[in-house]
Amino acid sequence: MVVADPLLRVEAISKRFGGLLAVDKASFVALTGCITALIGPNGAGKTTLFSIISGFMPPCEGRIIYAGEDIVGSPPDRLARRGIARTFQLVQPFAGLTVRENIAVGTHLSRPKRTDALSAAGDIAHTVNLSRYLDRPAASLTVAGRKRLELARALAIEPRLLLLDEVLAGLNPSEIRDMVPVIRMIADRGVTIVMIEHVMQAVMSLAENVFVLSEGRIIAEGSPHAIASDPRVVEAYLGKGAAKRMTAGSIHA
Repeated sequence: MVVADPLLRVEAISKRFGGLLAVDKASFVALTGCITALIGPNGAGKTTLFSIISGFMPPCEGRIIYAGEDIVGSPPDRLARRGIARTFQLVQPFAGLTVRENIAVGTHLSRPKRTDALSAAGDIAHTVNLSRYLDRPAASLTVAGRKRLELARALAIEPRLLLLDEVLAGLNPSEIRDMVPVIRMIADRGVTIVMIEHVMQAVMSLAENVFVLSEGRIIAEGSPHAIASDPRVVEAYLGKGAAKRMTAGSIHA
């Protein structure tokens, strides 16, 4: 069995905001061409880690190794040109532009000619099933449509590393079922994905490796099935003693 090399290494990253230690020596790896999930309760520091990886904020300490080089201190635009793209929890398209034009903002990075950028935007829209909305105002999209547009805008820079920050949040079960194959297809094309997600069914079906962040620290890692039964993970989500209570309940059931 061939084991993929890490495209991304997060090494002992810490981040303070005044007296709050939001991320505490967190370390994890994302293997090339694989889907890695970063999960944990709200406020655990997951989005802060994404902001550090993508250059939107500096860490207080630690290293981010991407494609063999330390990228700490590199601005977001430079990292985008190197192939790091991310989505955001709060989807904010350019409301005055069409869907095609929103995507073309990213495709312009590698295609200076407007006609080329708009053509590439059409191809990306097809990938995320937005083709029929290409010439509609972005403001007219539903929540599910805006999530797909957010994904399309990230894909527009042709990333090697794609950071998905709760791209399934706010979707109903049917919309989630429709989006999961899209994410899988992107990974199958060779894009390395790290996803923050609370929809555990999607994590279980998509991720090959899972890291759990709680109070800024990585407390567990492993396969989705191993993580789901880890007492430390159960307690991080449900509170101290929850794992013991659940075990006792299963014994007496």
